[in-house]
Amino acid sequence: MKKPRILLADDHPEMLSAVGGLLEDGLGEVVGTVTDGQALLEMAQRLKPDIIIADISMPRLNGLDAARALQTCAPQSKVIILTVHREPVYVTLAFNAGVRGYLLKRTGLHAELSQALLSVLAGDRYIGGG
Repeated sequence: MKKPRILLADDHPEMLSAVGGLLEDGLGEVVGTVTDGQALLEMAQRLKPDIIIADISMPRLNGLDAARALQTCAPQSKVIILTVHREPVYVTLAFNAGVRGYLLKRTGLHAELSQALLSVLAGDRYIGGG
């Protein structure tokens, strides 16, 4: 199976670097990184990634509003939220916005990120433990 093309969106450069490193370690090809939701929409339309991994809390447009817009402007891309928000209401809001996976930012993310990618690429939904 060819590696999925992945676009990362997070307003913390350290997080972009850490997740990018995990993904490049055999999980996928990072085709771009952005630090706000508006840039996410623009880059997603241009790059047409297989997967978008985005935070909820970002400037200019939050990850949930971006996920809603991506359903129209980049329908081929599947969205996985990677966030610190562990409250169930955020999970519900995310899936209602068209998100396919929901993961919490924490240590030991590599195995769970791999499982989330496989599930979402197979057409399933994924909710991470935590």
